[in-house]
Amino acid sequence: MSARRTHGEGARHPRLVMHTDPVAPRSAEDIVSWDADTDVLVVGGGCAGVCAALEALSRGARVLLLERAGEAGGASAMSGGLLYLGAGTAVQRDCGFEDTPEEMYKFLEAAMGPEPDVDRIATYSEGSVAHFDWLVGHGVPFKHSFWDRPAWTPPTDDGLMWVGENSHPFSELARPVPRGHRPHGTGRTGGVLMDALSRAMRTAGAEVRFNSRAQQLVTAADGTVIGVVARHHGEEFTIRARGGVVLAAGGFVFNDDMLQAHAPHLINHTKLGTDYDDGRAIRMAEAIGAQTARMDAGEASINFSPELMAKSVMVNVTGQRFINEDTYGGRIGQQVLFHQGGRAYLVFDEEAYESVPEELRHGRFPQWVCPTLNELEDEIGLPQRSLQATVEVFNHHAASGEDPLFRKNPRWLRPLCSPFAAMDVRARRADGPPDTADRGTGFRVFTLGGLRTTVDGAVIHLDSTPIPGLFAAGRTACGLSAWGYISGTSLGDGTFFGRRAGAAAAARL
Repeated sequence: MSARRTHGEGARHPRLVMHTDPVAPRSAEDIVSWDADTDVLVVGGGCAGVCAALEALSRGARVLLLERAGEAGGASAMSGGLLYLGAGTAVQRDCGFEDTPEEMYKFLEAAMGPEPDVDRIATYSEGSVAHFDWLVGHGVPFKHSFWDRPAWTPPTDDGLMWVGENSHPFSELARPVPRGHRPHGTGRTGGVLMDALSRAMRTAGAEVRFNSRAQQLVTAADGTVIGVVARHHGEEFTIRARGGVVLAAGGFVFNDDMLQAHAPHLINHTKLGTDYDDGRAIRMAEAIGAQTARMDAGEASINFSPELMAKSVMVNVTGQRFINEDTYGGRIGQQVLFHQGGRAYLVFDEEAYESVPEELRHGRFPQWVCPTLNELEDEIGLPQRSLQATVEVFNHHAASGEDPLFRKNPRWLRPLCSPFAAMDVRARRADGPPDTADRGTGFRVFTLGGLRTTVDGAVIHLDSTPIPGLFAAGRTACGLSAWGYISGTSLGDGTFFGRRAGAAAAARL
């Protein structure tokens, strides 16, 4: 994924006469006349915003959507397209898997933590099948076929895949069932998802204004959000929202000042999203007293082949393993960046490398190849005999199909043998196409924190009450992920809770 470059009494805030802060709220008393009027105003045209618009429209509300870019889609359209869905979808059933909301909940509770939002997870798990059917009903296609090997996205057009449910410790905590649902297509299918949803939104009658940036929230004397001040090609205009405003404008990974304040560990890495993921919507809400949550949390994946990782050993700077390499690749990346100082090495042999189809190697090549582990240690700069000891223990147990240290699935266990090779997680892919070229380290990062909301998207004030008329969803809100992350929980969370936010805003009419 690459970034798109464009570059009164009782009130919850004092009445502002001078507007020196670019995100400070505007008082309704300052608005002489409104330039536009709608029932529900949605800020952001990614998956959360479009689904909020669709749900509000279905409830009879007039909807106006503001999008900073020249077209809808945002980071959602540039993503792999995976949605984390389960509890017994038609795709799961047709691929031979039985699932329940209870099993889905148990997995997500473990994978999204520590201290995940259990009410949000329960709501999502219970509504997952109905949400899948809703997506299909709005034109999102899914192929009812299963890809059974580790991958970020299948090289085929298969529509269901594992995203860590069958790896330790999750396989012991919940019945392993694959829940990665991909819209029908090959490669990245976020565009397939957003094309279908955007087409459905236009058909349903939403008004969309492109190249329009929300600047400030407009509040009544009692703190109720009643509209937005925006800019279109440098001209300011105001929009009144009779039901509510839904903020769905992405996270803040492209705002280094916010990263420095909240998540400095994400700075200087390859950023996933668009330049519009600058946190402006979050700051607009904070300016009227909104709470935020998990602002330090982030995802950090490594652009390594998940299948190659499963067949290898990952070691830190002391030559020690620290995780089961067959788990979800983003979980490995988080462990390396947040708990291993951002340094680790993938060690494998020729057989492991050659067994991975070229299209699944992500253009990565070994940085070191040596006939002995002793020489590989020296080349990498690991402590003498550290890697030798690690591989000796791994090989001893792998020969019996066991991994007592980290419980890797026996399917991926095989003793490593000469010649040995390694790759540094910090190294960037050198041959990526221009639209996916890395601009930082080998880590690909984005933020997970955002505005604190109810399960219906109402933004929570610092006094712990909902701010009337203000809702949020997608990466603008703190969603399913507390610190953990699983592929599909961004698009799944955004589409599901975007719908709830749109419905709640429409219900205020």
